[in-house]
Amino acid sequence: MMARWHKTEKSGVAIYNFKGTGIPQLPLQIGDVVHILESCEGWYKGYLVRHKGSEGIFPKSFIHIKEVTVEKKRHTENIIPAEIPLVQEVTTTLWEWGSIWKQLYVTNKKERFQQVQSMMYDLMEWRSQLLSGTLPKDELKELKQKVTSKIDYGNKILELDLIVRDEDGNILDPDKTSVISLFHAHEEATNKITERIKEEMSKDQPDYASYSRMSSSPTHSLYVFVRNFVCRIGEDAELFMSLYDPQKSKIISENYLVRWGSKGFPKEIDMLNNLKVVFTDLGNKDLSRDKIYLVCQIVRVGRMDLRDSNSKKYTQGLRRPFGVAGVWVTVKMLVGDVIQTRKDYPHLVDRTTVVARKLGFPEIIMPGDIRNDIYITLLHGDFDKYNKTTQRNVEVIMCVCDEEGKVMPVAVPIEDMQRIHLRFMFRHRSSQESKDKGEKNFAMAYIRLMKEDGTTLQDGTHDLVVLKYRGGHAKAQYLDGVPLLLLKREKRGVLFHLESLSHGNVILGNWLFETALCSYLVGLLGLLKWRMKPELLQENLEKLKIVDGEEVVKFLQDTLDALFNIMMEHSHSDEYDILVFDALIYIIGLIADRKFQHFNAVLEAYIQQHFSATLAYNQLLYEFYTCIPPVKLQKQKVQSMKEIVRSNLFQKQECRDILLPVITKELKELLEQKDDQQLQIQEKKYCVELLNSILEVLSCQDPTSTYHHIQEIMVQLLRTVNRTVITMGRDDPLISHFVACMTAILNQMTNQHYSVYIETFQTSSELVDFLMETFIMFKDLIGKNVYPSDWMAMSMVQNRLSPEALAFEDHPETFSPKWVFLRAINKFADTMNQKFLENMNFEVQLWNNYFHLAVAFITQDSLQLENFSHAKYNKIQNKYGDMRRLIGFAIRDMWYKLGQNKICFIPGMVGPILEMTLIPEVELRKATIPIFFDMMLCEYQRTGEFKKFENEIILKLDHEVEGGRGDEHYMQLFESILTECACQHPSICTLVESFVSLVKGLLEKLLDYRTVMNDESKDNRMSCTVNLLNFYKDINREEMYIRYLYKLRDLHLDCENYTEAAYTLLLHTWLLKWSDEQCAPQVMSTEFQCSQTYRHLKENLYEKIIEYFDKGKMWEEAISLCKELAEQYEKEVFDYELLSQNLIQQAKFYENIMKILRPKPDYFAVGYYGQGFPTFLRNKVFIYRGKEYERREDFQAQLLSQFPSAEKMNTTSAPGDAVKNSPGQYIQCFTVQPVLEEQPRFKNKAVPDQIINFYKSNNVQRFHYSRPVRKGSVDPENEFASMWIERTSFVTAYKLPGILRWFEVVSMSQTTISPLENAIETMSTTNEKILMMINQYQSDENLPINPLSMLLNGIVDPAVMGGFAKYEKAFFTEEYIRDHPEDQEKLNRLKDLIAWQPDFDDKRVGRPRSMLRSYRQLSVISLTSMNSDCSTPNKIASESFDLEVVLPKPVKAESEETALQINPHPEVKMRRSKKRTKRSSVVFADEKTAPDISISDMKCLSRKYEFMSDTNLSEHAVAPQKTSVLKQMSSVSRSMPTIPGLSMSVYRNAADPMGAIGSQREAVDFLPAYGLS
Repeated sequence: MMARWHKTEKSGVAIYNFKGTGIPQLPLQIGDVVHILESCEGWYKGYLVRHKGSEGIFPKSFIHIKEVTVEKKRHTENIIPAEIPLVQEVTTTLWEWGSIWKQLYVTNKKERFQQVQSMMYDLMEWRSQLLSGTLPKDELKELKQKVTSKIDYGNKILELDLIVRDEDGNILDPDKTSVISLFHAHEEATNKITERIKEEMSKDQPDYASYSRMSSSPTHSLYVFVRNFVCRIGEDAELFMSLYDPQKSKIISENYLVRWGSKGFPKEIDMLNNLKVVFTDLGNKDLSRDKIYLVCQIVRVGRMDLRDSNSKKYTQGLRRPFGVAGVWVTVKMLVGDVIQTRKDYPHLVDRTTVVARKLGFPEIIMPGDIRNDIYITLLHGDFDKYNKTTQRNVEVIMCVCDEEGKVMPVAVPIEDMQRIHLRFMFRHRSSQESKDKGEKNFAMAYIRLMKEDGTTLQDGTHDLVVLKYRGGHAKAQYLDGVPLLLLKREKRGVLFHLESLSHGNVILGNWLFETALCSYLVGLLGLLKWRMKPELLQENLEKLKIVDGEEVVKFLQDTLDALFNIMMEHSHSDEYDILVFDALIYIIGLIADRKFQHFNAVLEAYIQQHFSATLAYNQLLYEFYTCIPPVKLQKQKVQSMKEIVRSNLFQKQECRDILLPVITKELKELLEQKDDQQLQIQEKKYCVELLNSILEVLSCQDPTSTYHHIQEIMVQLLRTVNRTVITMGRDDPLISHFVACMTAILNQMTNQHYSVYIETFQTSSELVDFLMETFIMFKDLIGKNVYPSDWMAMSMVQNRLSPEALAFEDHPETFSPKWVFLRAINKFADTMNQKFLENMNFEVQLWNNYFHLAVAFITQDSLQLENFSHAKYNKIQNKYGDMRRLIGFAIRDMWYKLGQNKICFIPGMVGPILEMTLIPEVELRKATIPIFFDMMLCEYQRTGEFKKFENEIILKLDHEVEGGRGDEHYMQLFESILTECACQHPSICTLVESFVSLVKGLLEKLLDYRTVMNDESKDNRMSCTVNLLNFYKDINREEMYIRYLYKLRDLHLDCENYTEAAYTLLLHTWLLKWSDEQCAPQVMSTEFQCSQTYRHLKENLYEKIIEYFDKGKMWEEAISLCKELAEQYEKEVFDYELLSQNLIQQAKFYENIMKILRPKPDYFAVGYYGQGFPTFLRNKVFIYRGKEYERREDFQAQLLSQFPSAEKMNTTSAPGDAVKNSPGQYIQCFTVQPVLEEQPRFKNKAVPDQIINFYKSNNVQRFHYSRPVRKGSVDPENEFASMWIERTSFVTAYKLPGILRWFEVVSMSQTTISPLENAIETMSTTNEKILMMINQYQSDENLPINPLSMLLNGIVDPAVMGGFAKYEKAFFTEEYIRDHPEDQEKLNRLKDLIAWQPDFDDKRVGRPRSMLRSYRQLSVISLTSMNSDCSTPNKIASESFDLEVVLPKPVKAESEETALQINPHPEVKMRRSKKRTKRSSVVFADEKTAPDISISDMKCLSRKYEFMSDTNLSEHAVAPQKTSVLKQMSSVSRSMPTIPGLSMSVYRNAADPMGAIGSQREAVDFLPAYGLS
């Protein structure tokens, strides 16, 4: 009994590859995410999440189950993993990077491949750590930063989308983020990634990311963990740790005190392993110091001298400096102040961690940060013992005392600062306890902390007078706060003078302090305490401008509080308004200075958190606008507005009601002014920043409270912002800021806002102007995105749909406020329907702009989901959905609303609508393709045809498909939908069906063309291009025809096919005439735009074509064009100068023909069989023209490389239907021989070989392929008697060479050649070879004679197959003549050919000498034509020509004798005199003498080896390479009989004038191979 399937809802990941063996099984790859629907024993049933159509079963053991949640949204199920969001992001990132990583491997980009691999390994390791859940909070936070940094960096270098995050590294949700905030987040993320790229590129700074984060923070901290203290002291010790600047030789931080016991442990045992300190308030200047040392000063607490014993008689508890010891510490740099570090690193900085602040002010004093610290350092003291010879130890005791001498606590209240002073007491100490107890204070010194003017003492070094107690009194007495001791005089000096050092001197140095009171600036102090002396307020306000800026910014909060308090308490009067306003401008200007720019954060914090003078803004703004000229301080005005907007003040609705109208008015004036360009750029920057701030604040408020504020901005600024965007260049750095502002305004506008705004236009023309410029601007922004290409979220926010907006699918009349651009377009479309649709008010251009905008919107790159990776597709689909269908439906509805006005948009809208219908979304295509029929019907009803529509769609379809749009499914839909629509309108049905058939054929060819355009095979690209050429020629589309002509020409030039490029351009000239009329646009090409007339264009084309023919060595064709040009120069334009140049060029070409060797190309037949080939190749045979010296093996290898899956066929016969219908690919390739075409102009004329050779392999259309067959009984001693030839003839569609190097075979036929006819062909070829070689010697006497002698030797003494003696035994027998009486004429022909052979008196010849002589009686061969049969000629020629053979002198007599024996005709003259012209020639007789058998039946293939070579199918022997030579000769001769026009094959090296030795070898191999003698 089979187990049942049980329903289950799970998701999992494939951990192994699974290859399904059948349809029920679902193949899986490692990492595939599957959604499980059912389970049964060891199997699951489900589908791939990335391809829900792929459903099947798979083993349970191959799947790792994951916890997920299924979210149903918009009729679809979204599977969301249960991991934390960052883990999900890492997983998605690894998926996306993985596919790119594979592509990098395939494309062999090794360096980037390894880089991505390393990053993926890091992410996988960090993902495991995130999933472990064991990390402390601070380490988890640090790991998150590393992960997000790595992801962002990787996405950047791989050109993926930028991810925007909040401060905690979480991805920002665009639906929950304002447009302005999102824009700023993108900017910030881009800057951070730029820094991270520097980090990755920097090899010397592996921790560059931390460094960059530190450099961006104003405050830093140094965390120190004291692990141990190792030093043998023997007593308790106090460790003072601090930061030290060695260059300035001073300590820069407070001391961290550790009390260490004598036993090697902290005095407080609870502090063991808990000795932590944070040195804080370090700024960027501190980080830029060359060196900072962590020093530890050790003070010993115990005896005077370590050598003293521990007995009670020695004094204990003395603090003596000991030195510097090694301290084992752990150091970590932290970013931020104490509050920030405690938040970010709670396990490091807790309540038990000591905080050691920096000595002096930090670089930035934040509001609310109050410090009143005085740091005192005793540098040294000098105590004279008068007449004593030894110095004594002195102990200094410092305390803080009031005027009564009362010792106060160290933490002194600020209000007591004026009445306190520092007192220093001096006392001798002794190592003996008994003596030490008797020691008293012997002197003192003091100093006040505050001067009479209320300022504290200046920082620096101070010399203090040490006062000795009189009469041993050690207790100081006070009178009015001054020690009485100061009122007495000592006998030995004046105690008040610093110079009097007779009683001792103590120097207090580096007295650094920090206090809320100013150090010495009386003016600033007076301002801060203005209530104490209000009569000096005006003077103090005026003095503020001369106070050092550094002191002002240090006490920024107190100064601002004082200024705003002055303004508020004097609000009833304007006495101090100007002074306070000037003071505020001075302070803002200070902070704007680069020196104090880091105090911007302080000012912002003050405005946000501490500004409390809420009643001062009215007076401020009044002064702001009345006291400052309109063109002055615009930067300061806008910046002040921005600070006000960012303050708590602007959060209140009543404040916005007052402030916003003033701000929008100022912004409008600034944006619309047209002054100095550079000044305008700066002003625009300030304006857009202010507007950004306003919109960001409004987006965070309740919509009901901001309705009127948005309306104020909309009415005052929307069109101004739009026009600013229109006038700005797309490379302007501020363009993206203004577009973000515009998007934010539109995003916050409601339907009511749109209605109100439309009503603000007074006239229809104003409204039309606004809509026109808005549509143009939107279209421009869509086509040229102002944001960087990786700002996907920012681009989508312009097009985004909120979940509520998706109700549009069911209710098209409703729009959500979050449609932004799309919603704006639809709202404006409603306005057009209401106001500009009727005939009287119809605005054609406005509607045209709307349709173009809508189509541009639907076709923009950011909405083409099919072009994205799987991860990005899912992300956008789940977040925004596919909006294209909805937009397309809206466009369709708007089109049908046009009514009779549709004709105005034909053919203009054909292209945009076509572009929309080509979007690969089925429902969208079904909804929009019927628009085409509506267009055809509309034009048909108006004109009786739809030619305009047809022409336009053919033109646009070509461009769209070539650009990558369209597919076979579209072609099928196009055909079915339009055919169905046509059936409902019989009057137009036939025309539509014809049109659909035309477009279908075009689409097929265009899709083939597009498929191969990226193919490495340029041959396939050329074939598809020619197919399109022919199509456009058939339908008479000259413009498109010429366009593809030049595409084909360019492909040929890339392959250096100059001949084919010339023939291609020649087609263009056939469309032109020799006329001075202006060129029609459709016959022009972009390359020859300078040509104005037909004559000029055709002349330019001829010159280019002649250049190509010259490069291709096709001088005969070039001469033909030159003659046509010469006729124009001579008889039409009378330009003799150009004529002379033309004739010189012709002469050069004639000379080239006669002197330059032109190798003859081979021709190959290629068959493509099987359904695996494209339609333009499938089951077709082509003839290819090989390149110079190209072997068949090389050609075939190159052919197979284009089709790696193809199988080579080892037979030359055509395959059956089984092969043709199979899904595979089969290629057949073999060599064919060209057939010389008749040349009437050569009749009865002596034509040099150099001329005739050209036509043997050019301008040919017929080709032969021959293979041997055996019939009847086979004589093992004589194969010739049964060797039949099966010959296949091919006819191509066009002559070769042509516009391609190959053409399709249009007809094939087969003939059979008898053994006798084969013998005739073989002998004719041999004789032709002899004659050709004699002609070569006749032309050039310097050629070596060896090749000819070797050739003759091969005839006399054949190495194999017996020579033509075998022919005599096979055919010249009574039995053969009796059985084949019909061959008598052919036998006579064979006799004549054998008789033509030279006579050599050699015993080895295997036939009687008398037989040869009997044959030689027919010494003159009858005249044959170019297409002669193989029969014996029946007419003697009336003309003859002299033969001169250049032979070496030793063989002269023999040669002459032989020649005389060959032809004893009375007219033959054998001489060695020079010819008039040294050239070989052939005389062509009249066509009337042609016998019956065609030259096509006289191919020379005489033995098995030769056939194997020609078929190119031998796997064991490689046949020598051959080229075709002379085929046609005349019998008109005086010195020897001519050879009929036959074809033969010779070795290439034999024709090489530079290779004499090689020619000899090839000649030796040649004749035995054919078995001739």
